[in-house]
Amino acid sequence: RMWPTVVPILGVTFAAAAQAFFWENFKLPFGATFVVLGLLIGEWINRYVNFWGWTYFPISLVFPSALVVPALWLDIILLLSGSYVITAVVGSLGWGLLFYPNNWPAIAAFHQATEQHGQLMTLAD
Repeated sequence: RMWPTVVPILGVTFAAAAQAFFWENFKLPFGATFVVLGLLIGEWINRYVNFWGWTYFPISLVFPSALVVPALWLDIILLLSGSYVITAVVGSLGWGLLFYPNNWPAIAAFHQATEQHGQLMTLAD
């Protein structure tokens, strides 16, 4: 029941930690994207070896690709501002606001109209 709030909060926490590491040590503003791409690789391995551990998560929140755009947003804000404070305020605000609409392309196919027993419905229904 708490996935809509837990996923963005934990996602931005890990992304910010990796971003701080890469920025402090190497002055490279791609830590958030690095963490999210690691999650994408983890999902690919999960699908390839049929690991059953992630099968019970809600389907609308299992798309790690939904975290790529917010991670790029976080990295771009750090690159343009160079400030942790501005990145924390503006970047995390954008992270939260981009999380929901970024799922729309992945679940758009489920909103296709269909007729079931004479009633017009979507595939998601």
